[in-house]
Amino acid sequence: MAEDLDTDLAIIGAGPTGLFSAYYAGFRGLRVAVVDSLPELGGQITAMYPEKQILDVAGFPSIKGRDLVDGLVEQANTADPAYVLDKTATGLTCTDDDVTITMDDGTRLTAKALLITAGIGKFSPRPLPAGEGWLGRGMEFFVPSFAPYAGKDVVIVGGGDSAFDWAIHLEPVARSITLVHRRDAFRAHERSVQAVRDSTVEIVTKAQVTGLFGEPTVSEVEITIDGQEPVRRPAQAVVAALGFVADLGPLQKWGIEVQKRHIVVDSAMRTNLPRVFAAGDITEYPGKVKLIAVGFGEAATAVNNAAVVIDPSAHVFPGHSSEGT
Repeated sequence: MAEDLDTDLAIIGAGPTGLFSAYYAGFRGLRVAVVDSLPELGGQITAMYPEKQILDVAGFPSIKGRDLVDGLVEQANTADPAYVLDKTATGLTCTDDDVTITMDDGTRLTAKALLITAGIGKFSPRPLPAGEGWLGRGMEFFVPSFAPYAGKDVVIVGGGDSAFDWAIHLEPVARSITLVHRRDAFRAHERSVQAVRDSTVEIVTKAQVTGLFGEPTVSEVEITIDGQEPVRRPAQAVVAALGFVADLGPLQKWGIEVQKRHIVVDSAMRTNLPRVFAAGDITEYPGKVKLIAVGFGEAATAVNNAAVVIDPSAHVFPGHSSEGT
């Protein structure tokens, strides 16, 4: 039978924002438990792009995803958190004194406050129309490791940050890279787009991958440019980087105010429910900028305000760690 848990602050989500929240909760002297539906710490970085270079974290001009997670885990462990992994939070009950989270295996976690840092929630990749039946046969949605692409002709489909980031990182590994996008305009960061333009990557716009061929794995793709006849070219790997369909799952039934699949918070990172806070990509407010660095700041704001809810004699501002005694 699952063992029930009790803590000061419960955190749902073990990605970068959740891990920093755990550390900061320890910094404030709070007991903390971290819940995640994935079996490993690190959230989307660990699951999707551990090899990707991350460029928006203060103090690191560039840092590999797995290295950032390793540092955050080491930092979080100073708080001696209880990790509840491979379990999904399915229910939430709030009272004037505490909150209780129920997991899919029946485990109950009671805390004096809850902080939700669960990224964009449960998500599924947008499918490649021509890719039905090809997943695992040369077509993938993520690139957790670059080694399988060594010496291959790779076709990447998409025009967002992931498509361009993977094109940049795979270019020195693969034999050739072709990036296919259905429009001339891209959704990726300008710096990434320029880096790809300056590389050997071939960019094909106003085009779609309309067919995959090979047995048992892909060996050719068919690319159709608007107004032209389809053309086949060699490809032993296809990456469908078409974005994701977000689904907040059970969280949507908890009574939390949600706007466009994001949790609405105020300047203290409070939700509309008592004792429930949120931080990171899952939050929404005017002027929101979705960066890992912003998530770290929101985590500190949320934990400091939660500390007062947990202990009314505490202060929101704890002082600077660099201050003398």
